[in-house]
Amino acid sequence: MRWPWQRAARTSACPQPRLLSSATAGVCFETVFTITWRPRGRTRHNLEEAVRTHIHAIAAQTAAHLDAADLPAAQDAVNAALALPRHRTQQYRLLSARASLRLSPAAKELIAQRQADENRIRRLRFLKTHLYNHPDLVVLDRLEYQAPGALHDEHVAELQRLARLIKACDLWWSPLLQQWEQLGEGFNDAEKQQQAMLALLDSLKTLNGGSLPPGIATPEPGTFREAHP
Repeated sequence: MRWPWQRAARTSACPQPRLLSSATAGVCFETVFTITWRPRGRTRHNLEEAVRTHIHAIAAQTAAHLDAADLPAAQDAVNAALALPRHRTQQYRLLSARASLRLSPAAKELIAQRQADENRIRRLRFLKTHLYNHPDLVVLDRLEYQAPGALHDEHVAELQRLARLIKACDLWWSPLLQQWEQLGEGFNDAEKQQQAMLALLDSLKTLNGGSLPPGIATPEPGTFREAHP
């Protein structure tokens, strides 16, 4: 309802989309506003632009805290902010305002790439926690990806051998190397670190009757000095 002394309401739409910065780095919303407003008193020539600037400022303040990956939620949040009661100005009164948000093709591609990267990182962290902390499961993981009959008997035998070696390393060599690392940390001198490892190898020889177990090569001089400078 409009009183006789009130001016007629006007509806303005932005001729071109306006950009609103989002909380997603490097991504802006492309926004088109539809604004209904009523002039008050004498109308200046650039009043419509002032109304658009007012609405853009309100929307920009809200959009700066919104994630561009969830476009519908961002649009709802911006429109909720525009629907809040606003004080009248001396030149006009806002009756309603609505924003329509969209993303450019480049912004969509950037968001999709970032989401793919984040998903890959989450998967790698999951695998590290639940799979690769148990190395013998890696072999089962590889087998699972093979179609039945795709592997020759020789290949399966190699994978089984690998699983046994991984299990043996997990039970035997990993604890030994961990102990050596802790022992080596007690020496600041690289030569003493080398001597500590050789002492452990001598202990293995003693336990195995005077020689290293089969498959364990004697380290070359300076090997551990290079590994632990």
